[in-house]
Amino acid sequence: MLPAAVTLQKQGANKGAVTSFMISTPESGIDSIAITYALLDPIMTVARPVVAFFTAAIAGVAENLLEKSDSDTQVHPDLTCPVDQCCDGINCRPEDHKRHHSVAEKLGAGVRYAFTDFWNDLAGWFFIGLLAAGLIAVLIPEEMVKTYLGSGLPAMLFMLAVGIPLYICATASTPIAAALILKGVSPGAALVFLLAGPATNVAALTVMAGIIGKRATVIYLVAIAVSTVVFGLILDQVYTTLGVSAQAVVSGTATNIPEWIEVAGALTLILLSLPLFFRKTRGAMRAGRRYFGSPMASRTNTRPTSPSHAEPVCGPT
Repeated sequence: MLPAAVTLQKQGANKGAVTSFMISTPESGIDSIAITYALLDPIMTVARPVVAFFTAAIAGVAENLLEKSDSDTQVHPDLTCPVDQCCDGINCRPEDHKRHHSVAEKLGAGVRYAFTDFWNDLAGWFFIGLLAAGLIAVLIPEEMVKTYLGSGLPAMLFMLAVGIPLYICATASTPIAAALILKGVSPGAALVFLLAGPATNVAALTVMAGIIGKRATVIYLVAIAVSTVVFGLILDQVYTTLGVSAQAVVSGTATNIPEWIEVAGALTLILLSLPLFFRKTRGAMRAGRRYFGSPMASRTNTRPTSPSHAEPVCGPT
């Protein structure tokens, strides 16, 4: 997200637009929406991108109102062909470029991206989220969660305090939110965690201060904090008004899916993740061999086996 934000700013986007981009992008990707629908419920699936949109819009408008633009810069968008970069989109006319690739080639490029680059970016964080969700479900008592992290403003402020400094991607945060809801956390408090966690962390905020400025970063944080809490309270009221129990819906998600579909889905994810796992393992092994097999390491680890094998020490001549 941050390199893309820097590129947008260099191409002429104002700070409000960049701020909106940095909020909406990690909070409302198609992957997070799909996983939210799979692990939570339709209400949360709709609420997550809608609240992200309004939060980004509020922050962007506030930034543009409070920040005066020094000069207008012409925007130069990237028009390079996304299929195979066959042309830059500037020196070839759009009607000519339409004939460069067939529909089958475009679909093939999309499928390759979905099952390679896209899943490679998500796989590690997704399995970390599943592991964290499993630990929450097994180790944290339900009574303790209901007592200290149930519903209302205190629970949302706690989720905000946890989500802002730590980084957790939108994909990994979803199974964790599902586990918290199963333990008794309100859907509004879970929404605060789902939105604040992916959009903020200490390292990113430090970089953002250099990209958009300290004042814009403060506006960014305030907009996220206020919007997520306000919309979290509204979401809890929506569930109450509709008489829907988020805990019951989440707990019933798995039971509504046939077991053979669950097994097939799990095997599919494993098969898609194996190439990434092997690449990471080979990379780690090569890095280890380079480190331990380097001349410096060899010299450092070399020791004489006995005094007789030691090199003679010459005195000053």
